[in-house]
Amino acid sequence: MSAAADKHEDGTTLASVLGGAIWKHGLIAAAAWIGAAIVTMALPDVVPWGSRNLFGGLLLAGAAVFAVLVFTADRLGRLGGWLIHYGPWFIALGVWFGLWELTTAKLGWLPKPFFSPPHGLLHVYIVDWQRLLICIAYTARLWSIGFGSGIVVGFVGGVALGWSKTFSYWGMPVLKLIGPVPASAWIPATFFLFPTTFQASIFLVALASGIPVAILTASGVNSVNRAYYDVARTLGADSRFLVLRVAIPAALPNVFVGLFMGLYYSFAVLVVAEMLGAKYGLGWYLQFQTAYSAYANVYAALIIMALICSGLVKLLFVARDRLLSWQRGVVQW
Repeated sequence: MSAAADKHEDGTTLASVLGGAIWKHGLIAAAAWIGAAIVTMALPDVVPWGSRNLFGGLLLAGAAVFAVLVFTADRLGRLGGWLIHYGPWFIALGVWFGLWELTTAKLGWLPKPFFSPPHGLLHVYIVDWQRLLICIAYTARLWSIGFGSGIVVGFVGGVALGWSKTFSYWGMPVLKLIGPVPASAWIPATFFLFPTTFQASIFLVALASGIPVAILTASGVNSVNRAYYDVARTLGADSRFLVLRVAIPAALPNVFVGLFMGLYYSFAVLVVAEMLGAKYGLGWYLQFQTAYSAYANVYAALIIMALICSGLVKLLFVARDRLLSWQRGVVQW
């Protein structure tokens, strides 16, 4: 029997004994994460950062999980399919952790304070977690009020712009005029228009999120096939029914595109909005730590903001797929 046949037979026997196929990417990922752990714990830091052994232990724990999943991933259903799909990413992540540790903490090519190793970011979360939680809560309050009010006003205004020719005649030029202007450019006006800095911050977030929703909603309502209205009118529908049951449902795909854009714009303006006298918040935290050159804290807060924004976008697409099941998979995240 040839060597290739022996190898195939051995692999088949091993897979049959273990009860399933072997996840090769998981095996390589486990090795990569072990290598990153060795780099983290075995080599000395040029400058002490803290939490080095803890991060190395987390890497070893992750490698152990991958080692178990090597033989069980194919039996985990949808979770196993997701793990197998992102197997190359787990490998790249382990390699990235190792290179990141080498270039920052071990060799000092990317020096402190401008760059931080991964265990430096972990140390920030351990030491400053209470302040970060408070900042997350303050940011969540500001963003939810600003984004919520912005999309409500933008949606109502967009429906009016798309439905009423008179409203569109007067409102669309104004919207096109102020739409391209960055929300941060309205800061001088907000100091005069609003009695508190918190209300001014809400206005900036609402403006950043409401304009794309208004524009896309108006476009969606305006582009509805007129035949739908004619059919509804022949069945006795009034204007209220046409707006609520024909125009708005047909415009929902455009509305969700506007929500997607508004979500990103609102997060982009959060940092600026929380500069207006805020006591806490992730945007305030970024400014505060930058002033003290604590860039590890800055990177840690940026990661939190990125994860929150990504999670909200994912939830938005889940809601979109449920409401617009006939468009499921057209736009994915």
